[in-house]
Amino acid sequence: MSKLKQKQSLRQSLSPQQLIQANILQLNVSHLEKKILDELEKNPLLEQSESEEIPLVDSKQTDEQVDFEEDPDEYEPSNIYDNHNSHSYDFPIKQQVDFIESLVQQLDAYKFKDWERAIAEEILWNLDDNGYLPIEPILIADRFQRTSSDVIKILQKVQQLDPPGIAARDLQDCLKIQLSHNKNSFAYKIVTEHFDDFSNHRYENIQKKLNIGNESLSEILQEISKLDPHPRKSKIGEESETVVPDLLILRQDENWKIIVNDSWIPELSLNDKYVNIMDQKKISTDEKKYLKEKFNSASWFISAIKQRRKTLFLVMKEIIIRQPKFFEGDTKSLIPMKLKDIAEELNMDISTISRSTRGKYVDTPYGIFELKSFFTDGYIIKSGEEVSTKIIKDLLKQLIDDEDKKSPLTDSHLAEKLNIKGYPVARRTVAKYREQLEFPVARLRRQLTH
Repeated sequence: MSKLKQKQSLRQSLSPQQLIQANILQLNVSHLEKKILDELEKNPLLEQSESEEIPLVDSKQTDEQVDFEEDPDEYEPSNIYDNHNSHSYDFPIKQQVDFIESLVQQLDAYKFKDWERAIAEEILWNLDDNGYLPIEPILIADRFQRTSSDVIKILQKVQQLDPPGIAARDLQDCLKIQLSHNKNSFAYKIVTEHFDDFSNHRYENIQKKLNIGNESLSEILQEISKLDPHPRKSKIGEESETVVPDLLILRQDENWKIIVNDSWIPELSLNDKYVNIMDQKKISTDEKKYLKEKFNSASWFISAIKQRRKTLFLVMKEIIIRQPKFFEGDTKSLIPMKLKDIAEELNMDISTISRSTRGKYVDTPYGIFELKSFFTDGYIIKSGEEVSTKIIKDLLKQLIDDEDKKSPLTDSHLAEKLNIKGYPVARRTVAKYREQLEFPVARLRRQLTH
């Protein structure tokens, strides 16, 4: 007979207000406008204010002589782009937010409860560049005060969204999801039961275990090869629209000025008419409860938009301070910097910094950049100096681009060449960076010449 036990533990969870703040922060400026218009339709206590000249963030001067003043009166978006006419910029492809938004819209097909929908959206907003879910379900469960099994049930529904394989835990899970329509097939068996042999090309082992010949194996491998190992990247590649930057920075004399690019989005306020009705005794308890809920929702929504502005501003400010060479014009020179560094400096959660930088772009005098591109790991070179791994990856890419395609460089040879140039990188590290740059192994890079 099982015994009942009491256990005391500390759990961090998000309040409804924090959930709204997190949701608003992760939207880019285009989708923020849509979200505001949707909320104006749904919530009678929310209304659009008459146009008022309100500064977005207080002016602030730092020891680094960076002017982070923000005043929408001094900025018209078209003027900034007119100034760029003399330059030729490569505009980045619209990436994460549009893709995630399309997945969020697909959730409408499910009859989720509010807390289930919130968890489903949290899963989607945590997907990585491949479309995988890199965090453990228990971490999401803790934040929403639910069990791990609750999150896994919702995750399984999210994994049914399009494109197939989305929200998988890893490559094996991604392929398994795409083959799950026919669990009796050899392809499904190979992926679920013999994945280690498959991923290491030990095809003889697979043939012995499944008792199949070369021709059958070839057909099965052909079927698996048609699956998409990176469902998010493939989908992103279909888009070609340019982005609207969430932030703009201008050089004024020796100072930088940061502008949160949302001054054209409607200003919101509470509807006085409904606020006054709330205090009247003649309305029923249910009506009062409904208005109270809408009042809280509207208040939190307005607060979340203000908090978004402040957070983006502060994050951009820290990036400028920590990447001085980049903002002096040397755009290839990045100092190693992690999300954790900014989070600790601003006394914010890492997930908040992640939401602030993912899918958000800044328009600079040197072009438009995604905020997350300023974050890179560090590597200690022979001189003892810590350099950005981006520098090593750029050099590695150059070596592979310039190699003799009839006899491409192996990872060991690439490591030797990097060592000669002063970067003591191990072969395993070269292999990791090469994979991140999406270059295949040497034998697959070999080209036959006529």
